[in-house]
Amino acid sequence: MDPDMKDKREWKGGVFLKVDLHVHTQESDGLLSVEEVVNLAHANNVQILGITDHESTEGIAKAQSLAKRLDITIVPGVELLTSYQGKEVHLLGYFKDIYHPVLQARLKEIREQRTTLAHDMVKCLKNSGLALEWQDVKREVYTEGAVSKGHIMRAMYHRESGQNWRVIAEYFRPGGIAYLPYLLHSFEDAVDLIFACGGLPILAHPGLLPDPKAIFELLAYRPIGLEVYYGYWERQKTLIPYYAEIAEKYAILATGGSDFHGPFGQIQLGQMDVPLEGVLKLQTYLTNA
Repeated sequence: MDPDMKDKREWKGGVFLKVDLHVHTQESDGLLSVEEVVNLAHANNVQILGITDHESTEGIAKAQSLAKRLDITIVPGVELLTSYQGKEVHLLGYFKDIYHPVLQARLKEIREQRTTLAHDMVKCLKNSGLALEWQDVKREVYTEGAVSKGHIMRAMYHRESGQNWRVIAEYFRPGGIAYLPYLLHSFEDAVDLIFACGGLPILAHPGLLPDPKAIFELLAYRPIGLEVYYGYWERQKTLIPYYAEIAEKYAILATGGSDFHGPFGQIQLGQMDVPLEGVLKLQTYLTNA
């Protein structure tokens, strides 16, 4: 652990307080149920947990109920797929009241649009000669949430008897045969939506932006936060300090998390060292919103 980071964390019950503000469940494209995620957080000594399913807040109430007996604080959130200059940008939103009617109506609309887009992705894969059916994908979906490329990737992984994840991911990246970006929700509109519903937007995993230089334009639109402490597959030791410096200059706070989708991932729940300073700023903002 970075010794400077240790100074920014807090002791609780004889151990460092652990934070993970970017976690997915079966309510979107995560592999584990809400109960399994909360229990795993407890087992990994995570005391502050952000549930951030894609375009869905259905797991929040159950997570909060389960977390009470485990002394875990749930930070209600959601991850939105947005577009900026024709490219996808992921945006996290954290809320005090996740049930704002305007937010819920927009989330429902986006879930429907993303499921339609997933249909088109499967068609692209089939037209390219890959043996994949829509029913294969539906078997990976556990709730009524949006069907996404995450579900398609898992279906391909299971159908091809454990094909390499990196190979599968290439199909969905720019230039890939199933690359169909979701462009029906602009970054600016998403930021405005989160603020209008009493939340705080956080630009997610900036190291994955299609155009890394766009970060300065995105952070300049309105005062928002930046997800700095993120488990990148590559160049993690370089990217985290770089984005920490950018957050210090251009963002109102810095957060972080594992982007946990299931035990198959390279970064596990609670594995990222997230300084408490940004978390406290986030909680203060939401309390006063």
